[in-house]
Amino acid sequence: MTSPLARRLRRAAAGCGSLAIAVAGLVAAAPSGAAATPATAAQYPNYAPTPPMGWNDWSYYQCDIDENTILGNARALVSSGLAAKGYDTVTTDDCWMAHARDSSGNLVSDPVKFPHGMDWVGAQLHSMGLKFGIYEDAGTATCGGYPGSLGHWQQDADLFAKWGVDYVKLDGCNVPTKPGETDEQSYHDTYAAWSQAMLNTGRPMVFSVSAPAYFEDGPDWDKVIGWSAQVGNLWREGADVALGQESAAAKWSSLKYNYGYNVGLAGLQSPGRWNDPDFLLAGDSGLTRDEIQSQMSLWSVMAAPLISSTDLTHLSADALSVLGNSDVIAVDQDPEGLQGRLVQQGDGYDVLSKPLANGDRAVALFNTSDSAQTITTSAATAGFGPGSSFVLKDLVAKHVTRTTGTIAADVPPHATVLYRVSPGGDRFTAPATTITWHDVSTADHPGTYTLGLSDLGPTGLSDTTIALTAPAGWTVTPSTVRVNRVGAGETATAKVTVTAPRAAPGTTVSTVTATARYVAGAAGGDSVSGPLTITSVVPYPTLADAFNNVGATLESDTAPGNLDGGGDSYSADALAAAGATPGATITANGLTFTWPTAAPGTPDNVATAGEAIELSGQGSALAFLGTETGFTSGQVVVTYTDGTTSTGTLGFPNWCCSTTTDYGAKTALAMDHRNTQAGPANYGVTYRVFSNTVPLTAGKTVRTVTLPNQPAIHVFALAVTP
Repeated sequence: MTSPLARRLRRAAAGCGSLAIAVAGLVAAAPSGAAATPATAAQYPNYAPTPPMGWNDWSYYQCDIDENTILGNARALVSSGLAAKGYDTVTTDDCWMAHARDSSGNLVSDPVKFPHGMDWVGAQLHSMGLKFGIYEDAGTATCGGYPGSLGHWQQDADLFAKWGVDYVKLDGCNVPTKPGETDEQSYHDTYAAWSQAMLNTGRPMVFSVSAPAYFEDGPDWDKVIGWSAQVGNLWREGADVALGQESAAAKWSSLKYNYGYNVGLAGLQSPGRWNDPDFLLAGDSGLTRDEIQSQMSLWSVMAAPLISSTDLTHLSADALSVLGNSDVIAVDQDPEGLQGRLVQQGDGYDVLSKPLANGDRAVALFNTSDSAQTITTSAATAGFGPGSSFVLKDLVAKHVTRTTGTIAADVPPHATVLYRVSPGGDRFTAPATTITWHDVSTADHPGTYTLGLSDLGPTGLSDTTIALTAPAGWTVTPSTVRVNRVGAGETATAKVTVTAPRAAPGTTVSTVTATARYVAGAAGGDSVSGPLTITSVVPYPTLADAFNNVGATLESDTAPGNLDGGGDSYSADALAAAGATPGATITANGLTFTWPTAAPGTPDNVATAGEAIELSGQGSALAFLGTETGFTSGQVVVTYTDGTTSTGTLGFPNWCCSTTTDYGAKTALAMDHRNTQAGPANYGVTYRVFSNTVPLTAGKTVRTVTLPNQPAIHVFALAVTP
C-alpha cells in the first residue's frame, strides 16, 4: 500500500526533487479567520449521470505544463475523434497557479505558463465544444506547493464559476486536523464546505473528491467514500497511477494495484456516483497493446471514469484504437450505471461481470499472470438465469460466437478478453471454441504438451486442422495436426513437442501459437488461436553482468543518468567524497560490499525485474547495497545447491524522500545533492544509498539469487554475510 506521505511525495515529483522536499516541509495550519465549516452538506446534484470522460495533464506532464500543452492536447482530442466519442472534459491539474494569491485573495494563474489566464483557456476549450476542468486542493497548499483553498472555499468556487469551469478536481494534500477532531472529520468538514460553496454559485460543476485516497485501507476508508458520494460526483480512493516517465514494469504494477483496490468497491458505488481508480495510460511508452487494452476494458467494466493522461498529440494507432473503441466505451457509459463485480477468481486470473441496461452482461476475463492461459467461467456464474444458448461478442476482436453456457477465451499474459454476452443465437453463428495447453513434460521427454481444441457451442466442427508456429530457432513437432471432426461440447487432443534454442543470460519470454481452422455447419469457416508462453530464466554469472541502469554520473556529464526514469542520478563526485569510488570497499552497518567498478555514466546497478544471479557461499544473511526510486518492496528467492529455496522481502527507502529506516534498511552512504539533466542540483537535500539483508538457511550453500520484480528497487552490490 502507498502511504499518504508516499503518495504526496510521489505526486509532487517523481525522483524526489526540491519540489517534493518543499511539500514535505509544509506546515498544515489553518489560515487565520478561516470560516467555520458545516457539519453536514446538501446532497450534491447528479452532474455526472455516467462516468466522466476526458483528459488530464498530470500523469504525463506533471508540472511541465503551459497553455499550449493544454490546448494542444485539447485540439488532439477533437481531431482524433475521441471528443466525439465522449472524451469531452480537459482538466488542468496542479502547478497552474502563481505561488501566491493576489491582493484580494484570489487565485492567479502562473503568468509565464498561462499568460492569457485560465478564463481564456476555458473559453478556448468551450469554443472547441469541450468542457473546462481545473485542479485545487482542500488544504493549506496543493501537492505541488501552490496556494490551497482552505478558508477560501466560496471565493475560489465563485472564481471558478466566473471562469466557466465545468469540472473541479479537489485534492487532499496538507489538510490540517482541527483540534478536537479526527482526520476524517476534518477532511469531511473541508470537502463539505467546498461542495456547498459550489452549490452556492449556481453553476453546475462536476465535483471530483480526492479525500478517500488519503484513507485507503484505513478504518475510515468506507466511511470517507460514503460521504464523498454525498458531497461530490466521483472520488479518487487509492494510489496515484504511475507517472509517464516511470518504467514499463512500474506502470503495469501500478495498473494492477489500482485495479486490485477498486474492484472490491462495487458495493460503495451507485448510479451517478463513481469510484475513480485514476487515469488511463493508453499511449504511454513501455506498456503493451494487451496491457493498455486490459486497463481500458477493466475500467469500463468497473464503470470508472475514462480520463486519459498521456501526450495525445503523439498518440499511436494502437492507443487511439484502444481509447476509441465504441463498444468498450458503451460498457463504461451504460445507463444502468453499475460497477461490475468480481464473480470468479483462479490461479492468475479474475472474472468480472457487469449488468447492462438491455439485459446483456459485460464479462471480462482478466489474465493477471505472466503466462497465457485459457480462462473459463459460465453464463450462470456471470449472472444469467437458465438458458442453453448465448451469444458472445468479443468487443475488441469483434468476433461473434455462440455457446451453450460456457464462457471462455485463450488469454495472453496481462490481457483481458471482454465479451458482451446476450441470451440467444442461431445456427448461423459460429460455435465458441478454445485451445488449451497442458505441460506433460518428464525428465526423459522435456517440452511435451497436450494440445486441446474444445467446441463450446451447439454445432460440431469438421475439416479441422491445427497449425503451430514458434519464434525463429524453435521447433514444434508436429507443426500441423489434423483433427478433422470435433463434436459439439467435445474436446480433441494431440501431443506436441516444443524445443527451444539455448537462451542467453536473463529472462526470455517466448510465445508458441496454435491456430485451429475448421468448418462449423451453417456458420461456415472459422478459426481460433491459443498462445503458449514459455519463460526462460538463465542466471547472470555475476551481478555486474546484469547491470542495466545508470545510477551515477560525473557532474561534468550528467546526460547518461537515469536512476529514477526521469534522467536523475547520483553525483559520482559526491559518492567519491563519501568513499564510493569504482571498485572501493564499502563497510557500513557491519556489512562489507564492493562498489561497482563501472565508470560513471555507464550501467552500474540492477533495476530489479526478476533477474537471477549466480552466487556462492554459506552464511546467515544475504546483504544488499542499494536504493529505491519508488515506495515498494519485493520478494528475493534464494536457491541452494541442494535444490531447496528460501525467500525474503527486500526494500529500501526512497533515495531522498522517505523515512530512512523503511523496510528495515539502514543508511550506508549519504550525499548532499544529486545530478539532474541540467547538472548538479538540489544542494542541501540528502540523497542516500542503503544496506539491507535477507536471511539465509543455515548450513546451506547458495547457488543463485533471484531479485524482486520491482524496477524501482536498485541494487549496486550483494554479498553473503557470515
